[in-house]
Amino acid sequence: MDEQRPPVGTPFTGGGLIPQLTRPQVTARTVVVVLATALAFLGLLWLLYQLSQIVRWAVIAVFLAVALAPAVGWLQQRGIKRGLAIGLVYLALLAVIGGIGALIAPPLVDQLDGLVSFATDLSRQPGGIEHGLRDLTTRFGLADYFDAIRAQISTLPSRLGAAAGPLLAVTRGVVGSVTATISILLLTFFLLLDSDRFVNAGLALFNPAQRPRLRRLLGQSAGAIHGYINGNLIISLIAGVAAFVVMTIMDFTLPGGMPYAVVLALIIALLDLIPLVGATLGAAIVILVGFFIGVPQGLILLVYFIIYQQIENNVLQPLVYGRSVQLHPLAIFLAVLAGGQLLGILGALLAIPIAEIIRILGAEFLAGRAEEAGGVVHSTQSSVPIDQVAHDATGGQSRRASSPPREP
Repeated sequence: MDEQRPPVGTPFTGGGLIPQLTRPQVTARTVVVVLATALAFLGLLWLLYQLSQIVRWAVIAVFLAVALAPAVGWLQQRGIKRGLAIGLVYLALLAVIGGIGALIAPPLVDQLDGLVSFATDLSRQPGGIEHGLRDLTTRFGLADYFDAIRAQISTLPSRLGAAAGPLLAVTRGVVGSVTATISILLLTFFLLLDSDRFVNAGLALFNPAQRPRLRRLLGQSAGAIHGYINGNLIISLIAGVAAFVVMTIMDFTLPGGMPYAVVLALIIALLDLIPLVGATLGAAIVILVGFFIGVPQGLILLVYFIIYQQIENNVLQPLVYGRSVQLHPLAIFLAVLAGGQLLGILGALLAIPIAEIIRILGAEFLAGRAEEAGGVVHSTQSSVPIDQVAHDATGGQSRRASSPPREP
């Protein structure tokens, strides 16, 4: 594959709207320009902070536009005008969401009401939920450990409230707000409608020799976003449907059944969207409900989720994500932690594709360094560990002679 890199030594700017940046002499005028630039940059950061809500909507719109772009492009290739193609994609999404809602809404409302009544009755028993948990630990010979974690359990509601704060903020600000929803949809529409114009305007800022490389990097970044978002939705759908099937079978075969299958499967599907911790948290909630209904239900669900998560981690994720995300597990973990710290649940959802884009840019930088140093050039889509890529990028002619000159 042609990596479309410019010749070694090509300046990054110049020839476009941004003039070529050279190393200036340190003069009074240079100092004034640097200080003015720094103040302007700080002012821009302050402005972005003041408009943080709009910036958040714009980020969501960009990710949605990238995720929907392949479907719009597919319709456009079949002779449908781009604006109409975007409208058809929107209608298809609304039809899917409406169909799913009409299908699960009646049982969802009934089962949610039953689950709330079940939890209310449990809390009204002598000793409340704590008494129920003590009974469960006593059945399995773990009563001695219950007192050790009792203090932690007592603080669980406050912890859940603190953890749910960002989620509630996102829900109120994005999903629950009509203004936010309409704004995001409109931003997504305009980004899809004039995506080529925006890309070309951005590329015009740079040296013409650099534009093929930048266009390739934009395409790879869009592929990473598209692959991750679609893959995450598919895996979450599989997790919810599989859990619903298992709990439905349990409901017909076990004494006491397994009620609330629709509600619990929806919880699994929604929490599975959150990287790393979501699937485990959803499984823990469902298993706990199962144990309250009956010991066989809890044990079966425990075994099922252990097996399913192994299948999801080792089979589904590599199969669905494919080559769209090539990050080390430690990088994924740190990215999710950083995203959650900055933007809550929304940041955790967007952290992995952003980290993958950073990896692509880092790999491209190392590839450029390898060409300058005479080292081995690795593709940005290579699965070679980053430490090996960095080592090869600084290799000399002898290293280059003993290794493949380039990865396809």
